[in-house]
Amino acid sequence: MAVAPAGGSGGMVPVFPGLYVGGAESCSSPEALAAAGVVAVLTVDAEEPPAVPGVRAMHVRARDEPGADLLSRLDECAAFLGAARAGGGAALVRWVNPGFQAQLKLYEAMGCAVDRSSALYRRYRLRSLAERDPELQDLPREVFAVDPTILCQTPNTEVLYRCRKCRRALFRSSSILSHTEGSGPAAFAHKRVTDSAQLCVDGRDKCTSYFIEPVQWMEPALLGVMEGQLLCPKCTSKLGSFSWQGEQCSCGRWVTPAFQIHKSRVDEVKSLASR
Repeated sequence: MAVAPAGGSGGMVPVFPGLYVGGAESCSSPEALAAAGVVAVLTVDAEEPPAVPGVRAMHVRARDEPGADLLSRLDECAAFLGAARAGGGAALVRWVNPGFQAQLKLYEAMGCAVDRSSALYRRYRLRSLAERDPELQDLPREVFAVDPTILCQTPNTEVLYRCRKCRRALFRSSSILSHTEGSGPAAFAHKRVTDSAQLCVDGRDKCTSYFIEPVQWMEPALLGVMEGQLLCPKCTSKLGSFSWQGEQCSCGRWVTPAFQIHKSRVDEVKSLASR
């Protein structure tokens, strides 16, 4: 589902056959809607607009702000618009917001379906949380991955990462949020090239840290704090750091938000599925 920005006239702008985007005034003329074949209108706004006779309507209550969450409703929106176009009619979408367009691009990157297990979605959820709640005093439980020390009823064959010093289980491979490789030393042109940046030239591991989603044992360290150290919950040895505003990986990529565990501080433990 692609959306092109509408012009300042508030009129309808065609995106592709059967789909228009418009501003608040785009529904002011039922005759213009009928002439364009519009049979359904999707409105994203804090207030529900007046009904237009003969036109199906769907209202998504969201403030016209870049940080407002639209992504979680996009499956419903796509189904609504698709039904109108499948019946031979056209659909109109009423919103113009750079933040919403960014969420549409993310939706497209996930294959036009909200995949809550996707690293893209989980990173979006964390970034949105930091934008909506700068104080970070009350983090939702679903933000945290399950502590791997909690016994699971079903066998788990994921790679497990343990503290190298005390062997305490810290996170599983499913918690790693991968990122696109950065530009290496060129990304550190604003400062002296560090040893970690030099790794990109040496041909060794370009990313010297894992960037992961928060795990339950991190919660006390994260509440009410924008950045700080991540310590092993058992032996308190330093594992890495976190910053809701982001940190730079040794490969040069800026990751936001960042929960960074240095690879040199953990060991991989691979489990084999038993027959």
